[in-house]
Amino acid sequence: MASTGSTSSGRIWASSLKFKFAVHLSAFLLVAFGVFTWSLTHQQRQELQETAVAHMLQLSDAVVRSTRFMMMQDKPDYVHQLILDVAREKDIDRIRIFSKKGKVIDSTNYGEIGLVLDSKAQGCVSCHGGDLPPETLNDRDRVRYFQDDKGRHLMGTMQVLRNEASCQYAGCHTHQQAPAVLGVVDIVYSIDAVEQRLHRAAFNTVLLALGFVSLAALCIVVLVHQLVYRPLRDLQHGAGRLAGGQLDAPVPVRSSDEFGQVARSFNTMMAGLHESQRKLSDAAHELERKVEERTQQLRAAEAQAVQQQKLAATGLLAAGIAHELNNPLTGVLTFTCLVRQKMKDGTQEAEDMDLVIRETRRCAGIIRRLLDFARQSPPERAQADLNALIAETASLVERSAQLHGTAIRLEPDPNLPAVWIDRNHIKQVLMNMFVNAQQATEAGGSIHVSTRRMAEPMAAGPGGEPVDMVEIAIEDTGCGISEQDLGRIFDPFFTSKEVGKGTGLGLSVSHGIVKAHGGAIHVHSELGRGTCFRIHLPLSDSAAASPPRPQEVAHG
Repeated sequence: MASTGSTSSGRIWASSLKFKFAVHLSAFLLVAFGVFTWSLTHQQRQELQETAVAHMLQLSDAVVRSTRFMMMQDKPDYVHQLILDVAREKDIDRIRIFSKKGKVIDSTNYGEIGLVLDSKAQGCVSCHGGDLPPETLNDRDRVRYFQDDKGRHLMGTMQVLRNEASCQYAGCHTHQQAPAVLGVVDIVYSIDAVEQRLHRAAFNTVLLALGFVSLAALCIVVLVHQLVYRPLRDLQHGAGRLAGGQLDAPVPVRSSDEFGQVARSFNTMMAGLHESQRKLSDAAHELERKVEERTQQLRAAEAQAVQQQKLAATGLLAAGIAHELNNPLTGVLTFTCLVRQKMKDGTQEAEDMDLVIRETRRCAGIIRRLLDFARQSPPERAQADLNALIAETASLVERSAQLHGTAIRLEPDPNLPAVWIDRNHIKQVLMNMFVNAQQATEAGGSIHVSTRRMAEPMAAGPGGEPVDMVEIAIEDTGCGISEQDLGRIFDPFFTSKEVGKGTGLGLSVSHGIVKAHGGAIHVHSELGRGTCFRIHLPLSDSAAASPPRPQEVAHG
């Protein structure tokens, strides 16, 4: 696995722009400086050779002049000593003088004296390389380069000894004018030191070139890394983040050049995409919220329709039962009252009959409330002072509350405007709420009643139009309502009270009255901490909905 990872990393590095640029740049610089090094070395070689040639030509001219002088003085021993002394100079291999016929007359190498050289031999080929020897030689033709048997690099120069007039009339020569050339002075010079200097110079030049190439390549690579590779890498990483959906990480803008402009354009594009994504997300969340809101409204409307159907069915059933039971119960109550009148007070029979009369009247009251629940009559609205109506209703239950040990505390809003309501119906609602709160509150508890105008318009139900409303809050410190019962408290005949203390119609009737006024009832309760009913009623008469079912009082 490690080997595979290393191979993959190597391939990525080899295919990177930085690696390709460094390789191509290094190759170009190596070729350029190779050509430069060759040119420089070649030029140095020529300069050194020209210097050596000039030196050797000057030396050969000096030897020729000295030789001519000695020969004119007829002192051949001095000539031999002269060439020996000159040959002691560094790098001079040998000096020799040979005649026109190629015979070595004198030489620093004694073994060559008296030898006759071939016309193709070194020292003769410059003049006898062709069919006829040239009359004159330039400096270039006087120099030759060759290697001896030992592999040494040598340079030879030749200087012609001409038969001048001074030689023809000298005392040491026969006066002859025919031969124009008397002989040749040949000087052989070792150029190994020159070659070594050239090699050292070439080597040093190559080292300097390599160092310069390396330094230049390094500087250029660093410069390209800073100016080209880093911006490209930033754009590459930014494109990767963009492809991965990360739109909140901008690309660094490192300069104001073309790469900086591209980075700024890329960031602008990412910001635009991020804003578009945010808008799409917000639109999706808004759509989900609206769908959820509509779903809740549909569910609430469906529950309300079911509630209305239940109330309608219950009303029809209650009306039928009440009418069927009312007439027989009236007869029973009448005859029991007549029988009671014939009994003496204090007897057991009279007490039993009184119990029958009380229970019969209680049944009659239940039947009357059933008829009230089923009766259909629209509310008669008029402007009313809601605070005064609450105080009036509270005074009716205040005495019984005091006997029960419950305190009623009113906190009306003094700036509450008049409300369009049916006084009797709302009074029945308040009475039901006060009685239920009193029955739920133990001795030492309290009932807090407050009013206020809602700060913002609100709708009475799902899909309703928001209107200005007032709120009546009735909060007690009673036992509270369990969570499973909160959804059923407005159902007809549902009650959590003990048998004989309620019919379960009070909250149903109150709910119907408030709905007929275009309002709503909300309840919040916690077991052991109490219950709070909030009644919302519209301020204007036009805001009230058409009454589905107004009812009269029914305490539950």
